[in-house]
Amino acid sequence: MSRAEWQHARNVLCVRLDSLGDVLMCTPAMRAIKGDGPRRVVTLLTSESGAAAARYIPELDGVLAYAAPWMKSERARGAALDADMLSRIAARQFDAAVIFTSYSQSPLPAALLCHMAGIPLRLAHCRENPYLMLSDWVAEAEPDKLIRHEVQRQLDLVAGIGWQSASTGLSFRVPDPALTKVRRLLATHGIGAQDKFILMHPGASAPSRRYPARLWAQVISGLAARRRGSIVLTGEASETGLLDAICDATGARVLSLAGQLDLGQLGAAIQLATVMICNNTGPAHIAAALGTPLVDLYALTNPQHTPWQVAHRLLFHDVPCRFCYKSLCPEGHNDCLSKLEPMRVVQAVCSLMDQAPGRQSTSDRLPWPARGA
Repeated sequence: MSRAEWQHARNVLCVRLDSLGDVLMCTPAMRAIKGDGPRRVVTLLTSESGAAAARYIPELDGVLAYAAPWMKSERARGAALDADMLSRIAARQFDAAVIFTSYSQSPLPAALLCHMAGIPLRLAHCRENPYLMLSDWVAEAEPDKLIRHEVQRQLDLVAGIGWQSASTGLSFRVPDPALTKVRRLLATHGIGAQDKFILMHPGASAPSRRYPARLWAQVISGLAARRRGSIVLTGEASETGLLDAICDATGARVLSLAGQLDLGQLGAAIQLATVMICNNTGPAHIAAALGTPLVDLYALTNPQHTPWQVAHRLLFHDVPCRFCYKSLCPEGHNDCLSKLEPMRVVQAVCSLMDQAPGRQSTSDRLPWPARGA
């Protein structure tokens, strides 16, 4: 297909079937697809957790939530759900579909779905010849020849058919009511509008990406001793036990907001924070979108999801088994995080708080070479 056909597309489906963070890392490419005017309608096909972010992404006009059977899931499902989604996609009469994947994923199941739904233009990275399943494809070069940041990977994909944007930051728009509620909530606990506070988000969906609770407690104790500001913990209701365990292990005064914030309100808390500390998980990318300085406790499960265009410190303990792509540590030790000393985290937070905003590093170069380099 020619670039001209893509430029004439007015109703575009973006496919990213992963979770919150993966969707946010596609937002610069979605902005390029949307273009400068309101004429192009952009819809996102994503997972349930990815769909939760859609209302906070201004580039999107609609969302379809889909538990695709080729994606990781713990729930049993029937083929009727797939037939229903095929019908729903076909009914939208999309002109084009852009399928976003990481380099470890195949685009072909999503490409077949879009082909069967009658979408004439279909674009993706692909490792093998997709024949008629894709009208346009880019040969997969990662990780053998290069490893790009996930954001850059998706920007390069859409640039190939002529869609580009001068703005390449992540998108997450915090609603004003969410900001108002979180400001009031903090104020009831003695944290005023001018007060500095450190936001900690200890959870992560994958056990391999969780910094140990006992070490979080040591980080809190170290920061409390330096009196750098109030400490606020956030997490889902299911993580209340984790946050309680962290609070119980330290004698410092800590505010836990476990289960008290929806996604927009979590974004508000991140936006208001002086510095955020979290694992390599979705809220890290919310911080990047909102410009909140970030200390990222980065499990070496994959190489391409580091903070994008935000002042940050990337912390990990290097291991020979890095880039395992596993939700559970295959070696059983989690050394890439469990051997990360809490004092390094404390020093990184203090470093970000002490630097002037204009002088903070926002380099997006990955701190490791491609395999075999």
